[in-house]
Amino acid sequence: MVAPAIKPQTDPLHYEAKTLAIATALLGATREKKNLFAQMRDQMRWDDKIMDFAMANPGLKVQLFRFIDALPALRSKPEIARHLQEYLSADEVELPNVLKGLLNFTDPDSAPGKLAATTVAPAVETLAYRYISGEKMDQAIKAIERMRKDKLTFTMDLLGEAVITEEEAQAYLQRYLDIMAQLSNAAKNWKTIDAIDVAEGRELSKVQVSVKLTAFYSQFDPLDEAGSRAGVSDSIRTLLRRAQELGVMVHFDMEQYKYKDLTLAILKDILLEDEFRQRDDIGVTLQAYLQDSYEDLQDLVTWAKQRGTPVSVRLVKGAYWDQETITARQNDWPSPVYSQKVSTDANFERMTRLLLENHEYLYAAIGSHNVRSQAYAMAIAEELHIPKRNIELQVLYGMADKLAKTLADQGYRVRVYTPFGELIPGMSYLIRRLLENTANSSFLRQNLEDTPVETLLAAPEFAEEDLAGEQGGHGDWEPPFPNAADTDYAIAVKRTEAFAALKAVRQQIGQRYSPIIDGEAVNTEAFFDSVNPSNPKELIGKVGMASQEQAERAIAVAKAAFPAWAATPAKERANILRRAADIMEARRHELNAWIVLEVGKPLGQADPETSEAIDFCRFYADEMERLDGGYAYDYPGETNRYRYFPHGIGLVISPWNFPLAITTGMTVASLVAGNCTLMKPAENSSVIGAKIAEILYEAGIPKGVLQFLPAKGSTVGAYMVEHPDIHMITFTGSRAVGCRIYAEAAQLRPGQKHLKRVVAEMGGKNGIIIDESADLDQAVQGVVYSAFGYSGQKCSACSRVMVVESVYDTFMHRLVEATRSLQVGIAEDPGTFVGPVVDAAAQAKIKEYIEKGNQEATLALEMPAPDTGYFVGPTVFTDVAPDAVIAQEEIFGPVLAVIRVKDFDEALTVANNTDYGLTGGLYSRTPSHIDRVQNEFAVGNLYINRSITGAIVSRQPFGGFKMSGVGSKAGGPDYLLQFLEPRHVSENVQRQGFAPIEGVD
Repeated sequence: MVAPAIKPQTDPLHYEAKTLAIATALLGATREKKNLFAQMRDQMRWDDKIMDFAMANPGLKVQLFRFIDALPALRSKPEIARHLQEYLSADEVELPNVLKGLLNFTDPDSAPGKLAATTVAPAVETLAYRYISGEKMDQAIKAIERMRKDKLTFTMDLLGEAVITEEEAQAYLQRYLDIMAQLSNAAKNWKTIDAIDVAEGRELSKVQVSVKLTAFYSQFDPLDEAGSRAGVSDSIRTLLRRAQELGVMVHFDMEQYKYKDLTLAILKDILLEDEFRQRDDIGVTLQAYLQDSYEDLQDLVTWAKQRGTPVSVRLVKGAYWDQETITARQNDWPSPVYSQKVSTDANFERMTRLLLENHEYLYAAIGSHNVRSQAYAMAIAEELHIPKRNIELQVLYGMADKLAKTLADQGYRVRVYTPFGELIPGMSYLIRRLLENTANSSFLRQNLEDTPVETLLAAPEFAEEDLAGEQGGHGDWEPPFPNAADTDYAIAVKRTEAFAALKAVRQQIGQRYSPIIDGEAVNTEAFFDSVNPSNPKELIGKVGMASQEQAERAIAVAKAAFPAWAATPAKERANILRRAADIMEARRHELNAWIVLEVGKPLGQADPETSEAIDFCRFYADEMERLDGGYAYDYPGETNRYRYFPHGIGLVISPWNFPLAITTGMTVASLVAGNCTLMKPAENSSVIGAKIAEILYEAGIPKGVLQFLPAKGSTVGAYMVEHPDIHMITFTGSRAVGCRIYAEAAQLRPGQKHLKRVVAEMGGKNGIIIDESADLDQAVQGVVYSAFGYSGQKCSACSRVMVVESVYDTFMHRLVEATRSLQVGIAEDPGTFVGPVVDAAAQAKIKEYIEKGNQEATLALEMPAPDTGYFVGPTVFTDVAPDAVIAQEEIFGPVLAVIRVKDFDEALTVANNTDYGLTGGLYSRTPSHIDRVQNEFAVGNLYINRSITGAIVSRQPFGGFKMSGVGSKAGGPDYLLQFLEPRHVSENVQRQGFAPIEGVD
């Protein structure tokens, strides 16, 4: 059936006069007129003072809201006092006199400290319950009954922790089933109020709930579209069936942009099923700050016409603008949101018009505290004589009480979005409300500050930059280095391209790959079968292993090519790297597929590796051009030049765990510096190594400059390390091999006229500290991702967690359940989070460590794993002693040791008690702890309140010290210096006592 065409919209000016008239009346009725007594009362209320302080001082606002975010996790008055003082003593904070007096204590455990805690903590709780209806159901029901007396209805939203486990997903569904039953039971005692419970002679449900679709499945991910659909659909159906039995309306909220398209697609499909197609008591949400939201509404109109029964569309401005903007900037993606608030307002009115002009197909729920926005909807409704059932106006609980009552007095059904739940999980909601109330662009704030009526009620127009469709993720901010953007798998076409590439690459597996010397493939006697770790029977490539004689020839070829390559201008060398980066970007999906198949890295983690390889090429190209300028230190009569020159021949020995990124980075750094380079990839990732060589040759690397030498490390690799013509060795791999290379390279061989330079990255025993103030939603997710991403086979992977005892039990339960919720399976399955380990030897070694862990600690969880392939299920040990083997030795697999500590001091001591110094992390909301780890946590890469893997070139240069390696950080400003020799030239430019002096004629 072909849907009827969407009605053309009326000229927006058609509604303008009526809009202004309604808005002016609403504004007059809702502006506060405080008497002297009310003003005095407000001056005594600390919850009001908190809002006033935040609006008056931006620096104070940030720190104050950070304190409020941490407050529910603080367990004593001294803790509260200490955090209050730490947050509000920051340099950027200008304290009002009343706060200065409150914070004037030296000991948080003193009487003045406790007074500060007992003053501020209850004020924040009072503030929270302006916006949250209650922690218990009886409190929420009383709040609802008070609203009904004012002829206001409601929709209830359950505040809760982030759903990061399947246990929590099931609990979320059950809580909503319970809430619906409780509210329905309470509603039996509510008298029918025609204004909100009846429309066109038909009774409406007195109860509505609002739910978040993604909370029904902890592993919801657009990349795994089928798995995400399956994960939520049964719960949605269960909820809708029970809601129908109870006579409850259900509305689906919209969350972050990355979930939007899949959320809408899932709901559209379910609501077209015969069982639900006739239901008109279900709603969806659209956010007007999204640049593609108008097209989404157009699609919904078309879909609703096909469906034949209306659903409600709650139209809101959107609550995650800051988060969406930051996410876009961090990922170098186009920003999904309008850059200017006025553009959101303009789009909101445009969508309001489209929605209301199609009211027979979609019911409208207009959610805004902006008098102009509500007046615009009312003007259209009155002009078009829209039936009462087809429109309602909505506000948030505690945000616009007077407006809500005024709208209700005008005869509209007004619904109050009513959050309910505990304060700790509700804190993120509270912070969003506080930000909304205190933002300069907020209508509520502007109205409170008596902004002129004509300004408040002016018709919004799209900002020029938004009209032009400028979607650059950076806005007016430019990054120091433009990183390659990872693929956004929330975009359906990107998923299609990725899966097509996997199919295409699978048709190419099983080919032969040979060493390349002087640009020519050479035959070998020995071969290595590179297989798919997910299915070892599947041959990815048969790789020829170079012999010692072939390695000798490759070194000779490189030696002969060196003079010309060293003399090649740095800009020319750099441009070859840039061409290589462009080729990699064009072949991104293909390269991702090779990573998935050859080393078993799931697609969502393979793609950032390809980005990193691209970044290495571009970053080192830029860096070489910068260094090529050298330095001038001239004096009258004398020039002094400091310049860089290549070493000679570099040997690159790369690992299998980042077969594209690390291999590319080490190789192109050597090449762009002017060194001829021998590239020896790890045996079990040699096919990817061949692809890198192919790309570099295509980009223009001369044939004698790069030799591709897959070979056995213990024989041919060792021979090249010892060779007197090798100037530099760049290695990433195990501690044992790295130390042996370091020792061998130090030996002076016959005919050798230089000391070899070694850059070696040798892994780590990386730990994360969880202190008593940590956001456990963040901490559990960060630890799980860091420990089990790519099956714990990243150099930076977390293998130890030090947890302060006050949060230990809560953290452990959620950690175990979050780990249990992970999908273990073949790497190419888009739902897989934990794939195989790289080979049988790695599998056997990891299992030995698990057996050792069973002897010295308590096994909290060992996940089952597939029998076919090199799989090891994620494993968590608790009651681990700090000096236990599994807490000290690098395992390089999905095994996590959790260590209970008394306090932060002990946590830091345990964290540093290891031979390694690569990566570390801290989850904390305590400023002094955050300050201390930056100086006292002995790691090369420290991550605070985020996962500890996934370093990004330039942004997070990567590398450690102690037994984690020697040399500077990859992707950093001094990495290339290791591949160069500095030389200085001083010239006397006087002739017969004459020399030009600058500035003198």
